[in-house]
Amino acid sequence: MLYVEILGSLPEMARDEVRAMLELGGGKITGEDYLLLKVEADEKAYPFLDRLGLAHEYGELTIEADSVDELLKKADEVEWPIEGTFKVDTETMANCEHDVLDLPRKLGGVIHSKGFKVNLSKPDNLVRAYCGEKLYAGIRLRYFDPKDFERRKAHHRPFFRPISLHPRFSRALVNLTKAKREILDPFMGAGGILIEAGLLGLKVYGVDIRPEMVEGAETNLRNYGVRDYTLELGDATRLEELFPNKKFEAVATDPPYGTAATLAGRKRDELYRKALRSIYNVLEDGGRLAIAFPIEFDGKGEAEAVGFRTVGMYYQRVHKSLERYFYVFEKAR
Repeated sequence: MLYVEILGSLPEMARDEVRAMLELGGGKITGEDYLLLKVEADEKAYPFLDRLGLAHEYGELTIEADSVDELLKKADEVEWPIEGTFKVDTETMANCEHDVLDLPRKLGGVIHSKGFKVNLSKPDNLVRAYCGEKLYAGIRLRYFDPKDFERRKAHHRPFFRPISLHPRFSRALVNLTKAKREILDPFMGAGGILIEAGLLGLKVYGVDIRPEMVEGAETNLRNYGVRDYTLELGDATRLEELFPNKKFEAVATDPPYGTAATLAGRKRDELYRKALRSIYNVLEDGGRLAIAFPIEFDGKGEAEAVGFRTVGMYYQRVHKSLERYFYVFEKAR
């Protein structure tokens, strides 16, 4: 049994990202307690869970208990998968119903009594105890350092454009498509989504109608070590002409929201409608599209009119003048 601690900004989207990765890696979510997901999976799921964007960490879930006393009793009975030194760290979630003020010392004492050595500064193993409606303890396997994502934010890239998704959301969009081989971004801009997809080992395809964006996206991709890419200068509403006889496994994109300049002089809603139809035409049967639209555009209705099935829909308020939905659509087989 594993646990995944997801981020709290868009928890439904984060949960569905975990679910998508488990569908690829073999496994399922069996329960949840606030931001802690209980997951039934084995080591085959690790490479897919390692892809997560909207997660804090995941690890091996060792104990689940209804009280501190029960947790400590079970801690004395289980075989701890610890090699080397350890430290106990407690996460008190917003729905915590237990007194865990002294839990790190008590749990650490139980584990120490079984012959394991404590190292509070640089432990080989981090024992994580979570307090929610219940209590949980396990061994962290992977921590998603926010600094890694921060280093890929727009203002750190060699080709900089201020309007760009946070890398965590770019990665989540890629993962929600369940892509294993390749992905297309028909509104690639400076290449933020393609960077995240490329770092996951996917072959990336990008399209933009502005020459400076094609050049800039290539600069950014190469800066982050992404080499397996194809970038095209072209129109997102005419993808069939850019990629004749090509069907894509998945599409993830964040179309422009704003002015006539950013939309190449075209009306926004009409651009979105034509792009949805073109994406549908170049997507494999069963393939997924993950896309963001401003709240004023009926993304669900327009996509379903083209033939897509809605898989997910997640609301985000960015600021007072921008509210949007992230959507996940699937093309029927």
